[in-house]
Amino acid sequence: MFKLTVNGRARTVDVEPEMPLLWVLRGELDLPGTKYGCGAALCGACTVLVDGEAVRSCSLPVSAAVGKKIVTIEGLSEKGLHRAQEAWIEYEVPQCGYCQSGMIMAAVALLAKNPKPSDADIGATMTNLCRCGSYARVRKAIHALADDSPAKKA
Repeated sequence: MFKLTVNGRARTVDVEPEMPLLWVLRGELDLPGTKYGCGAALCGACTVLVDGEAVRSCSLPVSAAVGKKIVTIEGLSEKGLHRAQEAWIEYEVPQCGYCQSGMIMAAVALLAKNPKPSDADIGATMTNLCRCGSYARVRKAIHALADDSPAKKA
């Protein structure tokens, strides 16, 4: 049995210690917003926040997540949409949308560490892959979030 804190709630799962956190979130905890992309931590579709860090959940064993604060796309905001989700809508970032929950989670982690990222910072940090090529709109949304006062939209 593993005790996890997911989206602010204590959860217990009875799974093998090496089961990837992604499968625990999707299959055991019914949180389907985190997507499976490559299974090798390359694409970032499975990105969640673990203690505030962007982590590829397809390669993190559930046993390594015990005692840490896990946030999925479903838990980003307690009330309505998170301001990053609003920016994604405003800047029409998604096309197919499959990679976008991971992109949003990576952007939230980036902005928490670097509230005013340059294009170079975004390029170096946002390593998520998007087969639709929405990178320019991702950059615009992140810059808009960086220019926005957290007091205005928190």
